[in-house]
Amino acid sequence: MSIRAVVWDIDDTIFDYTTADRSGMRGHLAAEGLLDAYGTVELALAHWREHTDRQWARFAAGEATFEEQRRDRVRAFLGRELTDAEADAWFHRYLGHYESGWALFPDVLPVLDALAGSHRHAVLSNSSLHVQERKLRVLGVRDRFEAVLCAAELGVSKPAPEAFHAACDALGLPPGQVAYVGDHPEIDGRGAHEAGLLSVWIDRDGAHTVTAVPAAGPRRIASLAELPALLGADTRFGAPSTFG
Repeated sequence: MSIRAVVWDIDDTIFDYTTADRSGMRGHLAAEGLLDAYGTVELALAHWREHTDRQWARFAAGEATFEEQRRDRVRAFLGRELTDAEADAWFHRYLGHYESGWALFPDVLPVLDALAGSHRHAVLSNSSLHVQERKLRVLGVRDRFEAVLCAAELGVSKPAPEAFHAACDALGLPPGQVAYVGDHPEIDGRGAHEAGLLSVWIDRDGAHTVTAVPAAGPRRIASLAELPALLGADTRFGAPSTFG
């Protein structure tokens, strides 16, 4: 079956979340007078990411709401009790710094342009519609996607097959006619593959070993410029995968 649509992850796939998060937290800690409390910016960022990952896992497992994981992330990071209102206020101050660094990866618009005439497009994210719809609008690409689906509203998160199948259903296509592009080898790569989609794992920095996923699983690329050739699209792109 030919691939007729591409479903996209957002954070660290089309949107440079890691850079925005790093610069945002650095600016926020400086404004809050907290940099010295963590020794170095790098240690503070590692601490923040550790609690982000832990609380996000609780949300994905259905153990906390989207708002609860945010509040508990702040409480754990600061190491003190806060009311919901206090945790929300702290997080929203952080958001102001974080959002100032929002940017697409430079290969995103060229590939969306290249595939615009040959493939339909949608988004599947383990976040919430409120967050991701706004992000896509600010980044100027919301109109590129027919549908935006998020775990908070779906009630199921990647890598569960039901999440990927919900995206296929929104497009009215079987999994075999849909590709999924994401940055996480397990949540995105293996999850989409096991759900029956053409799984494309973008590993921009090459940080993962080549044995992270089986050869028969996700197709591994280092740049979105490789995607049109992988999909068989007739475009000006077509560089062979750097991973073979």
